[in-house]
Amino acid sequence: MSRRIEIVEVGPRDGLQNEKTLLETGQKIEFIERLRACGARRIETVSFVNPRRVPQMAGAEEIMAALPALPGESRIGLVLNERGWDRCLAAGCEEANVVVCATDGFGIRNQGASTAEQVAALAAIARRRELEGGPPISATLSVAFGCPFDGEVSEARVAALVAEIDAIGVAEIALADTIGVADPWTVRSRIEAARKAAPGAKLRMHFHDTRNTGLANAFAAVEAGIDVLDASCGGLGGCPFAPAATGNIGTEDLVYMLERGGFETTYDLDKLIETATWMSGLLGKPPAASVSRAGGFPASAARTPEQASA
Repeated sequence: MSRRIEIVEVGPRDGLQNEKTLLETGQKIEFIERLRACGARRIETVSFVNPRRVPQMAGAEEIMAALPALPGESRIGLVLNERGWDRCLAAGCEEANVVVCATDGFGIRNQGASTAEQVAALAAIARRRELEGGPPISATLSVAFGCPFDGEVSEARVAALVAEIDAIGVAEIALADTIGVADPWTVRSRIEAARKAAPGAKLRMHFHDTRNTGLANAFAAVEAGIDVLDASCGGLGGCPFAPAATGNIGTEDLVYMLERGGFETTYDLDKLIETATWMSGLLGKPPAASVSRAGGFPASAARTPEQASA
């Protein structure tokens, strides 16, 4: 195959936001620099949220200032409201990712706003971008497969929200399995429903591996024609406002699976393993991603974790 799959690296934001260990700003900068060297071209670099609520995301402006833009790279800033949009503009992000929660239960706990209020905030940001300029906006629909507070999320609700978000006018819409409850068959069905609701929309998928279905869900998405997937180096991740939510699918696991299947990515598997091993040392725990624990195959294709840490 010659089909290329774009992998958006979310480790610096979604990966770190739920960690107990608070990294120094310099360590976060080094993490992003290492990810650049791994081949990451779209990186969820910072989050413009209140650091009192999510202390792991402190130092966003300092991180952006220390990482000048590179040709062909998009430094993504997470935005929840107009204040976050202002910070994103000032920091010079190449992309803003605005989160809309599919349920009120999660939205109020995660963002202090209902779904309708979040959609209104997205619309206000989009209007300002149209009038004042700014980077492209992508929208992530979180808990699109299930909510820890409101339970099952219906396909009809997801489709209606996708249509509403698409009508606002964004560059890309992501469906996020924030708490890792999806299965491959539901993934295919949700993608089909989203396409019917917004035929012209560019879709992205975001999976967590909480119940060991993350890679199976990614496979189902690729089989359904999705070309953009989120992943986190080392399998880091989780939401501080979602009980028992664990990490994203590991970037190295996704790269290994795709490249073994003949797909193209921009990533260097050796360097991903090295970076995951380095980060696991900072956090004081082994990487969750399987490939960083076992190494690539054949052995010459990627060094084992023991070789990477030597």
